[in-house]
Amino acid sequence: MPTIRELVGAIRQRDGVEAAIVLGRDGLLIDSQAAPGVDVETAAAHVPSILAAADDFGAAAGRGGLRTAIVEHERGLAIVSAISGDAVLLVLVGTNANVAQLMYDVRRHREQIAALV
Repeated sequence: MPTIRELVGAIRQRDGVEAAIVLGRDGLLIDSQAAPGVDVETAAAHVPSILAAADDFGAAAGRGGLRTAIVEHERGLAIVSAISGDAVLLVLVGTNANVAQLMYDVRRHREQIAALV
């Protein structure tokens, strides 16, 4: 079985991926790989509020808890994927990434990362 570092690295190596970050639901880093200049700790610290809002919305809309959210910004995307009850995968993506293929990889690796956390 691959290590968490290898799985994070596999996601990070995809074209257009600027950072792959595994963090706790409290925003604390578990593992990360990022391009120079990406502040992974600051990015991770903002994820709990995204999770809380998305979970509240899911409950209100009868959709359940968050599995994956894609947030589009001017200079790229943030993909937030709940991989377990305790861990989250955050992927920061530039505008040139193949998001469909990336989402396939995130779903494919979600259980493997959760088993390692």
